[in-house]
Amino acid sequence: MDLTYKSAGVNIQAGDETVERIKSLAKSTFNKNVLSGIGHFGAFYQVDLSKWKNPVLVSSVDGVGTKLKIAFMMDKHDTVGQDLVNHCVNDIAVCGAEPQYFMDYLAFGKLFPDKAEQIIKGFSIACRENNVALIGGETAEMPGLYDENEYDISGTIVGIVERDKVIDGKNVQGGDFLIGFKSNGLHTNGYSLARKVLLEKFNLKDKPVEIELPLGEELLKVHKSYLKLIAALKEKISVKAFSHITGGGIIGNTKRVVPKNLSIKIDWNAWELPGIFKLIQKTGSVSDEEIREVFNIGIGLIAVVDKNDVDKVLHESSIVGEEGIVIGIIQ
Repeated sequence: MDLTYKSAGVNIQAGDETVERIKSLAKSTFNKNVLSGIGHFGAFYQVDLSKWKNPVLVSSVDGVGTKLKIAFMMDKHDTVGQDLVNHCVNDIAVCGAEPQYFMDYLAFGKLFPDKAEQIIKGFSIACRENNVALIGGETAEMPGLYDENEYDISGTIVGIVERDKVIDGKNVQGGDFLIGFKSNGLHTNGYSLARKVLLEKFNLKDKPVEIELPLGEELLKVHKSYLKLIAALKEKISVKAFSHITGGGIIGNTKRVVPKNLSIKIDWNAWELPGIFKLIQKTGSVSDEEIREVFNIGIGLIAVVDKNDVDKVLHESSIVGEEGIVIGIIQ
C-alpha cells in the first residue's frame, strides 16, 4: 500500500469539512469592517479611523492552559473557546482598549470536525458578546505531537485605544484604593495545581459540599468578561489602573500597574473565599500564601482609583450588575 498523508495521521478532508462547518459561526461575528471571509490566506479588517484622533493598536495573545484537560475528561468543548476570547478581551480592555478582532490557533492530535466545531462555536459566542469579529485562524493536525483525543488552543486579540486614554497606572499614588470585582471560579489559571489536588480525591461528577455544581461543571465555568464593566467605569471615572487577575494572583498582577516605589496592601478578609478555593485549600492543605499566588481567589478584576472616586465606582458598577468590594490600598 502506498504511503499517504492520511495514513501518516493527517486528514485533509477533515480539515476541509471543518472549514465549511465553521464559516457560518465566524460570519455570525462579522461587522462592516471585515472585508474577507474564512478561507483566504489572510484576513482583512478595515479600521474606521474617522472616529479616532490618535489611535494606538493594542494586542494580546494567550491560551487556556491545562483547563483543557478538564474539557477532555468531560468531553465538553463549547466553553474553552469562550474562556480564550474573554481572557484575551480582558487583557486589552484593562489597558483602555476597545477590542476589534480575534484570531485563533487550534492544534489537534486528530482532527474531529464535531469537536473543532464546538470549540469554534465557543469562540463565536464570546466574540458576539464582546462585539469582536472572529476574522480567521489556523487549524493544524499534528499526530505524534498531541494525543489523538487532545488539542491545544491559543488566540490573538487586537484592539484600539486613543493614545491619551491609555490606562497604564502611571498616575497611581499612595492613598489610592483598590476595588475588586468577583470572578466566577478559577477562570483559566491554576488548573495544574487544582487538578493535582482535586482529582486525586474526587471524580468530576462528585459534588463536594463546598460547591453548588458537580466538580467538572464547576471547573469548566467560563472565564468572565469584564469588558462591559470596564467600559462603564472608564466612561464616568478617571480610573488610574485596572488589573486582570490571572496567573500570579492579586499581588502578582496588580504590581504590574503600580509604580515600583509603592506597595500594595490587601485586606484578605474583605471578601469570602468562594467554595471552589476553600475546597482546593482544604483538600490539598494549600497554604494561604500559595493559594493567593496561584489563583484569583474570587477577585477577577481590580480597579485602582482615587479615594474620592470610590463611591462613584461602587455606584457605576452596580448599574451594570457588578458588585465592587474595597479590598486594599496603595501605600
